[in-house]
Amino acid sequence: GDGSLLVMLHEKKQVKGFGVEISEEGVSLCVEKGLYCYQADIDEGLSDYKDDSFDYVILNQTIQNTKRPDYVINEVLRIGKKAIISFPNFAYISTRSYLMFRGTMPVNELLPYEWYESPNIHLLTVSDMKKMAEDFSFSILAEKNFSYTKKGKSKIIKCFPNLFAQYGFFVIEKKNNPAI
Repeated sequence: GDGSLLVMLHEKKQVKGFGVEISEEGVSLCVEKGLYCYQADIDEGLSDYKDDSFDYVILNQTIQNTKRPDYVINEVLRIGKKAIISFPNFAYISTRSYLMFRGTMPVNELLPYEWYESPNIHLLTVSDMKKMAEDFSFSILAEKNFSYTKKGKSKIIKCFPNLFAQYGFFVIEKKNNPAI
């Protein structure tokens, strides 16, 4: 992206962050803001980084745009002790209703593109992320699911998040594998 999250984390939490961005334009925007960012495709791995190089790795609204989300999550958990993953919840009730009643992919704040121009290639839900944790043996340390109100404020969704949350937010880590 444009580095906005890194700037906010640096200013509010004094985080020393590094960005990885696929687009040349995104890298330029980050560098203009004084951020360290290099151009790479995370679908091709993060081999420039050693194991456990970071305390946290953040995939903010990114995992659904990757070609190989399972590989990307494994790479993120290889280079980071923990990962924060956020994504649009494609099972959100408004998205379901739009598709059911109109018969076409929705175009709205959550999904602002026509289906043929969307960067989203792997649509996932809150329940999908939980299942993936079981299938790929990583632990979910924290989960917050939220939606935005009409006034633009975020609201935590605790009841039926797969249905009522616009976004999923998970903190994950590798499961400790006991020595055999």
